[in-house]
Amino acid sequence: MKMTTATTRKLSMTLLVISVVNLISCAQPQKKDKMTATLATNANEQVNPANTDVATFANGCFWCTEAIFEQLDGVISATSGYTGGQTKNPTYKEVCTGETGHAEALQIVYDPKKISFDELLEVFWETHDPTTLNRQGADVGTQYRSGIFYHNEEQKQKAEKYKAELDKSGAFDKPIVTEITPFSKFYTAENYHQEYFENNENNNPYCKIVIRPKVDKFRKVFKDKLKK
Repeated sequence: MKMTTATTRKLSMTLLVISVVNLISCAQPQKKDKMTATLATNANEQVNPANTDVATFANGCFWCTEAIFEQLDGVISATSGYTGGQTKNPTYKEVCTGETGHAEALQIVYDPKKISFDELLEVFWETHDPTTLNRQGADVGTQYRSGIFYHNEEQKQKAEKYKAELDKSGAFDKPIVTEITPFSKFYTAENYHQEYFENNENNNPYCKIVIRPKVDKFRKVFKDKLKK
């Protein structure tokens, strides 16, 4: 779906309103479920698992989505991988057949004191088309489906609320088909998929033709949320 300037502005305003409502309604502290994740080490210190949360999103080719989410201030790591399927330890080749049931996804470890789950959802909705079933642009297949794999009840409620409010507002010209399902297992993708855009921008035409325009648009829209 090609979004016009008016549509993008309407979506941004809708997301802003929902974020404010969520901020008010979720002000009371809630008990967090236990979450399992591979935590990254930054340049200066070891990340303390007690101070981090995890979000798992599927919104198209993980080469594109990793290049976006890893730039957000407060995101400690964005790992490309596979989730939502039935085959154990799937390979990229197997996932591409569509027979494993997995989606290309990101496992995002973040500091909730710097960036909230609401803000991650905002980026999620604005950086892909959640109305196309099992495809993103020219990428077609169940592995490219739109999905939010929640780690606790709070994430589930927020994801469902955003989805319902966006549909109600008419922010998109078609119904949202994003699946919202409980997180089960995340398999880290092969090493060459990690930081793919950063390592291959000058080698793979896909990076320049598809990923670069998405990254540039993202940086303009979310310039206040980027790492310094």
